[in-house]
Amino acid sequence: MSQRAERRGGIHVDQSDLLCKKGCGYYGNAGWQGLCSKCWREEYQRVRQKQIQDDWALAEKLQREEEAAYASSHGAQSHSQSTAPQAHPGHASLGSFSKFEEKKTNEKTRKVTTVKKFFSPSSRTAPKKETPEGKSPSPSISRRASLDTDQVSKDFADYLKNLQKPGREIQKQCRAFIVNMSSKKDLGADELSECVQDFYQSLADRLMGHYKASSESVEQVMDQVEKYIMTRLYKSVFCPETTDDEKKDLTTQNRIRALHWVTIEMLCVSMDEEIPEVSENVDKAITDVIEMDSKRVPRDKLGCITRCSKHIFSAIRITKKEPASADDFLPALIHIVLKANPPRLQSNIQYITRFCNPSRLMTGEDGYYFTNLCCAVAFIEKLDAQSLNLSPEEFERYMSGQASPRRDSSEGGRAEPPPPPPPVAINPVLAQLNHNLEALSGLGRRQDALMEAARGLQADLLSWPESVQREVDQVLEKYPLEVRSRTLSAIDDNNVDNDNLPPPLTPQVFAG
Repeated sequence: MSQRAERRGGIHVDQSDLLCKKGCGYYGNAGWQGLCSKCWREEYQRVRQKQIQDDWALAEKLQREEEAAYASSHGAQSHSQSTAPQAHPGHASLGSFSKFEEKKTNEKTRKVTTVKKFFSPSSRTAPKKETPEGKSPSPSISRRASLDTDQVSKDFADYLKNLQKPGREIQKQCRAFIVNMSSKKDLGADELSECVQDFYQSLADRLMGHYKASSESVEQVMDQVEKYIMTRLYKSVFCPETTDDEKKDLTTQNRIRALHWVTIEMLCVSMDEEIPEVSENVDKAITDVIEMDSKRVPRDKLGCITRCSKHIFSAIRITKKEPASADDFLPALIHIVLKANPPRLQSNIQYITRFCNPSRLMTGEDGYYFTNLCCAVAFIEKLDAQSLNLSPEEFERYMSGQASPRRDSSEGGRAEPPPPPPPVAINPVLAQLNHNLEALSGLGRRQDALMEAARGLQADLLSWPESVQREVDQVLEKYPLEVRSRTLSAIDDNNVDNDNLPPPLTPQVFAG
C-alpha cells in the first residue's frame, strides 16, 4: 500500500478498482461481483444455461433409475404371484395387485415431483417472508402512489404520441410486458431483473434495427420506458419478499448508527464545515442522499446520488480552493453516508442494480458516482481499527460507548487534536441549533420582562385616578375656594369714575 493510502487509513481506492474485472472498460458493481452489467448478464446466462443442462441430465438420470426400479419391482411381483400358494387365489392376487398399484402410483408421483422440482421457478427462489399485518401501506400512501402512477401513464402516452407508429408499438409492448410481469410474482429478484433487462435490450434492438433510430433517440425513449414500467411495477419489485434486502437494510442502519463517533479527521476528509458555503453544500448532499428513497424510478434515484456527489465536490473545492480529486471524494462520501444514515440504503442500491437501464450504470457520471456509493457502503460494512488508524482497544471502546474520541482529544489522549480553534470541529447543524435555542431563551427572558412591565403599567393606570383625587382633595382642604358675590350695575348709573371722563364731542358744521 502506498504512503498516501496508509495516511488515509485504507480508504484510498484506485480508479482501476472501480472498473469491470473483465477489463471491458465499463464500471463494475459489488452486487455483480465486480463486473459491469453487460459482463454480469453474460456470466449469469452462462451459469444459468449450465445449471439447466445439469438439471436436465440429473432429471434424465433419475428417470432412468426410476424406470429400472419400476421394471425390477414389476418382475419381482410377477415372480411372487407365480410362486404363491393356491389356497386362496382370489384374495392373494387382489392383495398383491393393490400393493403393486399403490407402489406404482407412489413411484410415478415421486418421479414427476422430482423432475418438476428442478424446473419450477419457485425452487430457485428463497421462501417468502411472512408479511406482518402492519406492513400494508396506509390509504393516503396508496392514494398518492396511485396518483403518481396515473400521472406517469398520462405523460408516457403524451410522449409516445409524438413518435406516431413506433410510439404505438412501444405502448403495446410495454402494456403486454406489464401484464406478463404481474403473473410472475413468485419469481426471485434475479429472475425479475433478467426479465426487465431482456425487455430493455429487445426493445432497444428493435428500435435501432427496425425503425433505424439513432442511439440518442433510443436512449431518450428507453428513459421514458424505464420510468413508465418501473413506476407501474415498483410495489412488486422493490425489496421483494423473496430476498433478504430488508434484513440488510436493518444491518446497515444499525452499523452506521454504531459508528456515530467517527470524526471527519479520522476519515481524512478535505472539508471544513465551519465555512458557511461548505456547510450548506454538506446539508444539501445529506438531503439528496436521503431523498433517494422517496423516488420510484431507478434513474431518479441515480439523479439523487449524482446531485449529492456534486455537492460534495463543491464543498471540497471551496475548502481546498482547487478542484477536488477522486481521492478526496470517496472519504467525503463515506462521511456524508455516516451522517445521513439513508433509509433502506441496501434496498435502493439493489433496486438500481437490478432494474436500471444498464447503459446508465456502465458509463457516465451516474455510473461513476453510483459505483463510488457502493464502495462507500462496502467500506462502512468492513470498517475496522486499521481503517481509522486506531488501535483495536480504542476501536472497541468507541464502538461500545465506553469512550469518545472527542473526550479523549480534550483530555490529551492518543487522538491528535487539530490546530485551534477547538480540537474537534463542531457540527454546523448542531451549532446553528444551539444558537437558535439561545436566541429563543433570550427572547423568552425579554418577553417575561415585558409582561412584568405591562402588569406594572396596568396597576399604575388603575391607581392613578385615586391618587389624583386624593391630591385634589388635599389642596381643596388646605386652600378652600371662596366665591365672592358681585353687584351688577346698569351702564348709565351714576358713577364717580365718570367724572374723570372727557366731555363728549360736539358736532361742528363747516361751511363749504
